[in-house]
Amino acid sequence: MGRGRHSVLAAAVTVVCAVTLLGAPGTAFARALPDPAPPAAPASPSARSLPPSVTLPPDQDLEAVRAELDRLYHDAAVATDAYNLADEKAKKQSAEITDLNRKIADERRKLDGLKERAGTAASAQYRTGGLPPEVQLMLGNDPQDFFDGAGRLLQSQRATKSLIEETTRAQQDLELYAGDAADHLRELEAGRKAKAAAKKRIKQRIKEAEQLEAKLEKRQRERLAELERQAADQAQSAWLSTGILDELQGRASASGRKAVEFATAQLGKPYEWGAVGPRTYDCSGLTSQAWAAAGHPVPRTSQQQWQQLKRVDIKDMRPGDLIIYFDDASHVGMYVGDGAIVHAPRPGRTVTLAGAGSMPILGVVRPTTD
Repeated sequence: MGRGRHSVLAAAVTVVCAVTLLGAPGTAFARALPDPAPPAAPASPSARSLPPSVTLPPDQDLEAVRAELDRLYHDAAVATDAYNLADEKAKKQSAEITDLNRKIADERRKLDGLKERAGTAASAQYRTGGLPPEVQLMLGNDPQDFFDGAGRLLQSQRATKSLIEETTRAQQDLELYAGDAADHLRELEAGRKAKAAAKKRIKQRIKEAEQLEAKLEKRQRERLAELERQAADQAQSAWLSTGILDELQGRASASGRKAVEFATAQLGKPYEWGAVGPRTYDCSGLTSQAWAAAGHPVPRTSQQQWQQLKRVDIKDMRPGDLIIYFDDASHVGMYVGDGAIVHAPRPGRTVTLAGAGSMPILGVVRPTTD
């Protein structure tokens, strides 16, 4: 449909609308569906009893407050991606170390067996007086025994050579696996440090944002929420004014429908950094779990999704595709049709619908080739 039908999805039929739109081309979405502001909570003791030195910002400065909150939460989102990536690497490295330890144990058992065989051969040589098999063969008196022994000697030489080669390979494999395990342990430790640093940064940025919000009076929090809605609406309107929705004709694939159905079923669940459900999600936790439920696992973080998944032109976008936001690919949402996305916005918010153009779009990726 054209821009003339720019409709707003009613909150009461959010899920139904999103799922219904899966089989149809993208239609107009006239007004952004901004992240709903959290319900105004009673002033906390710290907010009610602020020291005289703390000055609440006047209304005209709330735009600067909004910009600072955006910066803090964006920094937390970047750190969350770093944390999730370090966590994924740590899991992979731990699994690889476990596999290497199994291989090391197998090689040690193999090497012990080869050493035992070598010891048995040495014992047999000792029982024959320590003479090499070639000398024993030449000292024999029976010609037939000589020819029979020559055959056995050749077999013995081959077996000895094979034993030596196999023992050498086993020793080399053991050293290789041990070296790999040591490298993985160093990488795991470095990953743990990166993960801890990212976690510290996330908590610090969220704490700073919460402290900034705690200084606001109820009327200022309400005004701040309105400013956020206005900014999202303006960005969405600017995006729609390009006529982009007139070009969107893509229909959701079967797997795309399943992914959207999963994602929209999570509406209202809280955002939590590092979470992949089922009760809480961060932005890429939601999209990765939705596509896993559709039978097509995707990378865990928004940056990995941007780097590794197939990129498609925005005019070819269809429900189920992932829209990557900001120049650093620090946020991701899932397109559901009608110009909307479902996403997990940030701390203090819940999984919600929003205008696809309400944030700066970096690009679009598709988890499947169908």
